[in-house]
Amino acid sequence: MNDEHFTLDTSILVYSVDRAAGDRHAIAKHIMRRASVRPCYLALQAISEFYAAVTRKQMMPSATAAQVARDMMDVFQTIPVSASAIRTALGSAAGGRTSYWDALLVATAAEAGCTTILSEDLAYGSTLFGMRVLNPFAGGALAPAAASLLDAD
Repeated sequence: MNDEHFTLDTSILVYSVDRAAGDRHAIAKHIMRRASVRPCYLALQAISEFYAAVTRKQMMPSATAAQVARDMMDVFQTIPVSASAIRTALGSAAGGRTSYWDALLVATAAEAGCTTILSEDLAYGSTLFGMRVLNPFAGGALAPAAASLLDAD
């Protein structure tokens, strides 16, 4: 069994409830189901960004979005932001390597022992703070590398 620890970017959380996202919605729902029984950690930052995005875009009422966010915290092990992750993200953002919020999410997950992030927002195949970036969306299907991570038993 593959026990590689990984995390999910906010966009996957959002797509999992966005029925208008087409193939991405179906893939994100599959990712969330499989990740819930794998060694997947969610950064509290990503859950907070999820709530902000779905309420700002009026995808669901705020009370429903709050319940979904609470459910995520119940299902997944969560990881808080640390002062050292903030310092790392500030350095990366100031150096022009990544956006501050992306750097903070990856730095937080890396500190928790994650080695991979599923994200469509970061450069596929790149490495950031020792974590590899996998884009799970490929031509309307779950990308093979992401499927291997999620379905390894």
